Amino acid sequence: MKLLFVYNANSGKLNALFDAGHKLMSPSTYNCSLCALTHDVFTENPIWKNFRTESYFDMEFYHKDEFEAKFSSDKMMYPSVLKLETDQLTTVLTPDVLNEISGIEELIERLKSSV
Repeated sequence: MKLLFVYNANSGKLNALFDAGHKLMSPSTYNCSLCALTHDVFTENPIWKNFRTESYFDMEFYHKDEFEAKFSSDKMMYPSVLKLETDQLTTVLTPDVLNEISGIEELIERLKSSV
């Protein structure tokens, strides 16, 4: 079993620069709640980084363009956390749920209780 984290952002340096600017100038309108939870403007949230490196979960991280290149995603909504098990994808956390999570500790608790 693997957890897939799919950010509502495209890959690439220019996109990363645009996203950082958006987080700085108008954080309330930034469209990736998952990124807002797991990353500060320029770095990975240290609580998240610690969880990610010490967790027993097998995790993969994708920008939406990377995810769509690897997986069929006809009705996919971003951001999302998915579970990949025996070539089957199921949703663990939807965009609506991610939007309601208020902090990184809550995200970690939801992941632990959902899987």
